[in-house]
Amino acid sequence: MSRARRGDAAAFGMLVDAFAEVAFRTAYLVTADAAEAEDAAQEAFVKAYRALDRFREGSPFRPWLLRIVGNTARNRRRSTGRQLGLRLRAQAASPVGASAPSAEADLLSQERRRELLDAINGLPADDRLVIGARYFLELSETETAALAGVARGTVKSRLSRARHRLADALGRREEWLDD
Repeated sequence: MSRARRGDAAAFGMLVDAFAEVAFRTAYLVTADAAEAEDAAQEAFVKAYRALDRFREGSPFRPWLLRIVGNTARNRRRSTGRQLGLRLRAQAASPVGASAPSAEADLLSQERRRELLDAINGLPADDRLVIGARYFLELSETETAALAGVARGTVKSRLSRARHRLADALGRREEWLDD
């Protein structure tokens, strides 16, 4: 980061390479459109490069970048009039060495994933954002706060409310609140 701040384009290129995937995934979480997310992530890297002089030395780069990505994606979404929606493609994860699931088990698993994603997509935008950031992108509370543009404590309260709403939507309050 220090080299990038001194104008080393190759050093900034290394930062882009290191954070391109999480930037895209973050932008996708906000825009729900792959092409829009790609454009937002690229635009955010350009904005970050231009704002390197405002980056506080010693601060973590990832939350700073993700805040820029989140703001850029939100601005793009607003300017195009698109609705925020979380449309994540869930993939079946089989443990290494496990036998293939039966057709019935696979169908049931797909139905449960679809039910979960439908319930998430039915949540308010702020709820979808914190659920997606914490559980699908696996961002820390600090990174989620930077993405959402709110305080860390606000992320905790929003996440708690979002989990309650999600549990209610699924009719499974007890299961979801035990974590």
